[in-house]
Amino acid sequence: MTDLIDRLAGVIPDTAADALRRHRPATRDNAQASYDALFTGIDETHATLAERAAVAQFVAILHDDEVATAHYGALTRTAGGDADSGDGDALADAVVDLAASVRTTGPYGDYPTAALAAENRDGLRLSVAAGDPARAALGDRVTAALEHAHLLVFRPREASPEALAALAAAGWSSDGIVTLSQLVSFLAFQLRVAAGLRLLTTEDAA
Repeated sequence: MTDLIDRLAGVIPDTAADALRRHRPATRDNAQASYDALFTGIDETHATLAERAAVAQFVAILHDDEVATAHYGALTRTAGGDADSGDGDALADAVVDLAASVRTTGPYGDYPTAALAAENRDGLRLSVAAGDPARAALGDRVTAALEHAHLLVFRPREASPEALAALAAAGWSSDGIVTLSQLVSFLAFQLRVAAGLRLLTTEDAA
């Protein structure tokens, strides 16, 4: 059975990319199991499926991955929004609008120790103001989640207790924050693997 990474990468059976994935079946199965744990049959007490999908859609856009963006965007629309963010279409459209305005390159940020100060690099920090239409469209919880996801993607060296406190202030529980961090970490892995496999798939077709 084809798993999601294969689908995102367009892996064709009996090609070099397919053989590479099947060479380590446990790794392949564990990647799919991680996706299932985050998105399938989940406990939505601390992070709803709509919130998870919106974050995944946002991160996929930041990584410029059109295939993953389509997948997670469809999931956002299907999952729907909560009371703050409105219906699924409105939520997905709001994610697209915000992500399009804050795509950048990185990594950025300041190291906490002076010994690494030469590596510091300033860049975009995502902060959606209280009166911004994006916050009204997304709701406070999703807005905070997307701000944190942007931090982890582009400014990982600035992850801090203060960043976690901002999530808590927006209504995220400790369990929800852990889930959000796991989600962004998994997506970084999933999208990079899919991108690498696409290169192999392109070479196979050449």
